[in-house]
Amino acid sequence: MLSTPIQTVTLGLTGASGMPYGIRLLECLLRYGKTVWLVYSQAAQIVAQQEMGLQLPSSPSACEKMLHERYGVDASRLRVFGQNQWSAPPASGTHVADAMVVCPATMGMVAAIAYGTSDHLLERAADVCIKEGRPLIIVPREAPFSALHLENLLKLARLGVCVLPPSPGFYQHPKTIEDIIDFVVARILDQLRIEHDLLPRWGEE
Repeated sequence: MLSTPIQTVTLGLTGASGMPYGIRLLECLLRYGKTVWLVYSQAAQIVAQQEMGLQLPSSPSACEKMLHERYGVDASRLRVFGQNQWSAPPASGTHVADAMVVCPATMGMVAAIAYGTSDHLLERAADVCIKEGRPLIIVPREAPFSALHLENLLKLARLGVCVLPPSPGFYQHPKTIEDIIDFVVARILDQLRIEHDLLPRWGEE
């Protein structure tokens, strides 16, 4: 359990299907007053365009400007870093992001994090979270899982990583795709101990 409130979250977007989860999580983190350090892969740019019609610029500065305008925040609340930007704060344990979420996470990214390859900033940021004992949440989007996928996820779970598949519940009687997305995002926020109003709690009206 987290002992102090989360303020800064590193958010990684990869090329798995499920980009609406990651973008909605970004929106909610900013909405609830958190600071976000965003890192995304080239494949994530393709998926964002395919699934949402969202153009994520290749240039971190251009993306930062676009997202600042989209969400009405500035660099004090949202920073965007390139995959080879090794001077970025998430690359070192001396800069404290309180937690990290990879959403959605490809199985390739899961494997890279599980084996500590740290070839790119996103992988390195996750490696930093593990070595520093900070919360790391992986949202793997694949079906079906092979034995190899499950072994990698189990390895991460044994390292203390929270593995949170985007598996929506239907007891809330969702009426829209947005309701289904919010169910998963709410579970991520719950793991971060971030208060939200995305859906009622079990047993509440």
